[in-house]
Amino acid sequence: DPHSLFDVQVKRIHAYKRQLLNVLKIMALYNQFQEDPNSVDGSFTFIFGGKAAPGYHYAKSIIKLIHAVAQKINGDPRMKEICKVVFMENFNVSLAERIYPAADLSEQISTAGKEASGTGNMKFMMNGALTIGTLDGANVEIREAVGDEHCFIFGLRAEEVIDYTLNRSYKAWDQYHTNSILKEILEQLNSDSLVENPQEFRAIYDSLLLYNDEFFVLKDFPAYMEAFQRATEHYGEPEKWYSSSLYNIAESGRFSSDR
Repeated sequence: DPHSLFDVQVKRIHAYKRQLLNVLKIMALYNQFQEDPNSVDGSFTFIFGGKAAPGYHYAKSIIKLIHAVAQKINGDPRMKEICKVVFMENFNVSLAERIYPAADLSEQISTAGKEASGTGNMKFMMNGALTIGTLDGANVEIREAVGDEHCFIFGLRAEEVIDYTLNRSYKAWDQYHTNSILKEILEQLNSDSLVENPQEFRAIYDSLLLYNDEFFVLKDFPAYMEAFQRATEHYGEPEKWYSSSLYNIAESGRFSSDR
């Protein structure tokens, strides 16, 4: 649906790049729709793309999860006008030339402090997409260029991540016990609600709870959902959204190799 919000995350599949955080958001949106169809405003097309290293089993599990969620949502006739999930196979430059200009929302949600740089977010910006992301890498410069009103920054800062890591003060189970939305999603990961084998996504479930969520997916989830809500509300006002889009394009010159 060309009128839907094209929410795009295309990059190498890796735990710290947190494609998983994006998937949890989509699952939350679907669960919300199941409970109350009238509570979901707007229409969404979630687009993923990227490759995993051949031996990177966890990354391949994330890809499998994306496909499982896509099959669930795309196969539900009630979701036809609301949401679609797409994984673009064999992501390469030719495909990127189509995806970057098509994007409305650019997902740059790596754990703060882990993304030393970035070029994909610059390409999205130059093509008029608005950034939703953590304050890290080139997102810092994008925010400086366009201001908070034309991007959606959320989550832990790099120094907070370092502090939690050094002091070992973060407890992922706290997020599980205090956030009913997260709890429902995690229970779905550890069941047969997405695929026949209830153990299919056990490695993902364990990475979040048993191994204490190394990349702070659960910790950043509430702030991410709030930022996504701000983005969808912004998209619901076309004049404001197009203004922000043009502002991003106009300010993207600082990323030119000629500057």
